[in-house]
Parts: sequence; C-alpha cells; structure tokens
Amino acid sequence: MRRDLVIGLDIGTSGARALAMDEAGTAIAAKSAALADHSANRRDPAGWRAATFTALTDLCAVIDRGAVCAIAVDGTSGTMIPVDPTCAPLSEGRMYDDPCEDGALLATIADNAPPTTAAGGATSGLAKALMFQQTPGVAKVLHQADWIAGQLCGVFSSDDNNALKTGYDPVAGRWPDWVFRTGVRPDLLPTVHRPGTPLGPLRDDVATQFDLPASAKVVAGTTDGCAAFLATGASTAGDGVTSLGTTLVLKLLCDAPLFAPEYGIYSHHIMGLWLAGGASNTGGGVLLDHFDAPTIAALSATIDPAHPGDLGYMPLRAPGERFPIADPTLPPQLTPRPADDAAFLKGMLEGIARVEAEGYTKLKSLGAPPLATVRTVGGGAKNEAWSGIRARHLGVPLLAPNHPEAAYGAATLARFGLMS
Repeated sequence: MRRDLVIGLDIGTSGARALAMDEAGTAIAAKSAALADHSANRRDPAGWRAATFTALTDLCAVIDRGAVCAIAVDGTSGTMIPVDPTCAPLSEGRMYDDPCEDGALLATIADNAPPTTAAGGATSGLAKALMFQQTPGVAKVLHQADWIAGQLCGVFSSDDNNALKTGYDPVAGRWPDWVFRTGVRPDLLPTVHRPGTPLGPLRDDVATQFDLPASAKVVAGTTDGCAAFLATGASTAGDGVTSLGTTLVLKLLCDAPLFAPEYGIYSHHIMGLWLAGGASNTGGGVLLDHFDAPTIAALSATIDPAHPGDLGYMPLRAPGERFPIADPTLPPQLTPRPADDAAFLKGMLEGIARVEAEGYTKLKSLGAPPLATVRTVGGGAKNEAWSGIRARHLGVPLLAPNHPEAAYGAATLARFGLMS
C-alpha cells in the first residue's frame, strides 16, 4: 500500500536540507546541499534556490515521488529580499543578523512601534523592508522562506511566523496601522497566512522537474527556530523545549499568546497553539570559561545528580541578565569555589538548572500553562549528569526529541497543512 509522504525544506545559513516523512511521522530519507557549492555569497538568492533544488533533487531520487502530497519550507527568521513584479530578486538579500545602520530609520520605527512587537530592533524585518523600499523597481519585499516556497508553487506570500519580526500582528491577523506609520509602503508587504495554510499546487514545471505529482500542495511555512521546535515533537500546551547551548533558551507551547517585552518574550502562532519563550544569559558558555569540553565530560561522569549540591551560584559570564530576571546589572556569583573541580562544576550545573526552572515558573506567572514536559536540544543535552540535575529541579518528565533536524519540523508542518 502506498503511504502518503510530506517533505520539509530547511534553508539555513550554510545550506539546505530536504527531508521526507511518512504519515506515521517517520523520517524516510533526508538529503542536504551546501550553499558554498552553489554560491560564494550567503546572501545570494540564486544560491539559496540552487542549494534547495539540489537537496530536493537528491531526496526525490531515493523516495516514492508519486506519494508526495505536501511540502513546507522554513527559512532563517528576518532574512529578506526585494523583488520586482515578477518576483525576481533585485539585489542580494539581507540576512537575519544584518543590522540596519540608518539611525533615522530606526528612530522612526522606535517612535511608532508598541513595546510588544518583535519588529523593533536593528536586525528586524521591518528595518530591512524600509531599507529595500528605496530599491528601484521594487514591487514586494519577501522573507527567505516566502521566496523559496514561491519558486515551488508560484504563490509569493508569507506566514505569520516569518512576518512577526516585520511587524505583523498574529493575534489580530493583520498588518497593524502602526507599521504603516513608519512609512513602509503597504503594497510592498506580502499577504500573510497561518503556517500550514495550503498556498497552491506545485508549478507544472517544478512538478515535471522533480517528477512529483502536480497535485502536491505547498503550504505556508515558518522560521527555522519554529521548525526546530516542531521537530522535537512538542505539540501540546505545557510542552517545553530547552536549548542548552552557549546560552539557555526556553520555549513553551501555550494555549493563548504571551507577550512580555520587559523579558524579551513574544509569541509565534503555530499549529493552533502559541509558542512563547525567553533567553537567559547563563548557559554552557559559562562552563567553557572554566573547563574545556573533555574535562566537563570527565568531571560530569563523577557527579551524582540525585544528591543536591547547589552552591547558590548565579552562573553568568558578565553582569546582566535578561530572563527570568530582567536586570542589566545583575552580577555573576561563582564563589566560594570548592577545591574539588567536580563540586565546582556541579555547583554551576545546579545554578543553571535553577535558572531554567525559574524561567518556566516565570512564564507561568505571566500567563503560560504549567510546565508538563521538557525536551532538550543543544550540546548540553548529551550530559547525563546535567540532565539528572535538571530533572530534579524541573519536576517533570524529560523526553527525548523526535528528531534533531529543522527540516523534520517543516515536514511536520506540511503534514499538519495536509490534514487541516
């Protein structure tokens, strides 16, 4: 019996990845293509397209192409390009981390933007849209995922995850009036859909090129961060995902939107729920200031996570914290230091775990549901002693993520769009 397949396409900073998922949620195959093999410039839209199409070609060579029903695309949040009336790029893109250096333009945004928006910074999509507005012949300003999805189906619209940092209001479901008071041309901004909304079938030439069914739908996509969250399998209000990288990032599915600008918290609408999160300045970077990775692994093997060893540390690399405490002057606290290096490391792990637990508690105090489960991503997820300490502090099950690839999350969104 033929099993329906969906495809997720993840466009990252270094390349593209294509992944096929069956109706049971099993990843059937995945292929990737490096951007460097197609363009020396990471801002080159032609390079994005070439890498994406290479990954998709390689994937289609190893799956049942006739079973593909839907495709979704995720791209780096805040990466944008100006296009002409045919949706051909008019310049290289501006990446998610490319700042606007026009002080007057940023001041205009600041004068009009409400505190709850995610579009107020120098790297925001709105700043990029106002910059691209000066491009001769510009007809639309599109997000990276918008443009790639349009290459597949001919519909160049957006989703409210990518559009969030451009000023879109996902609660009201529209571009708010304050966005236009910044001077941005209304006709430049794309039509916005909920992620997973079917946009249309594949273009005839695309279906022929990849030998895919002409009936296969392309659905509105999402950002790389939201796709990575979906890839973990979190799907119910109260499901949290902790990223243990250089810094500590918490994300929690909620049944209502949550905005707390004083803590840098805003919400994405995703698959009928709301994804809120906060980022602390603590994290693995503090550990690496004191021990290298092999030493951390060796010391961790000697730690008993069941036995509390909290030394009251606030493990920060420098003064200042964002969440769950908003205090730009909050000092680090890493003394007194025990003579035993393992005890010192354990004290830091306990401190970071305490901040994590306090972060989820803070989200609940701001209106989020109680934490029910946590899935963990990032380098720290492999540290079993740290996981044991965190489980004790969090008091909820720590579950294994479904898949480590954002492309799996994009495929999850494609399947959602197919069923909705």
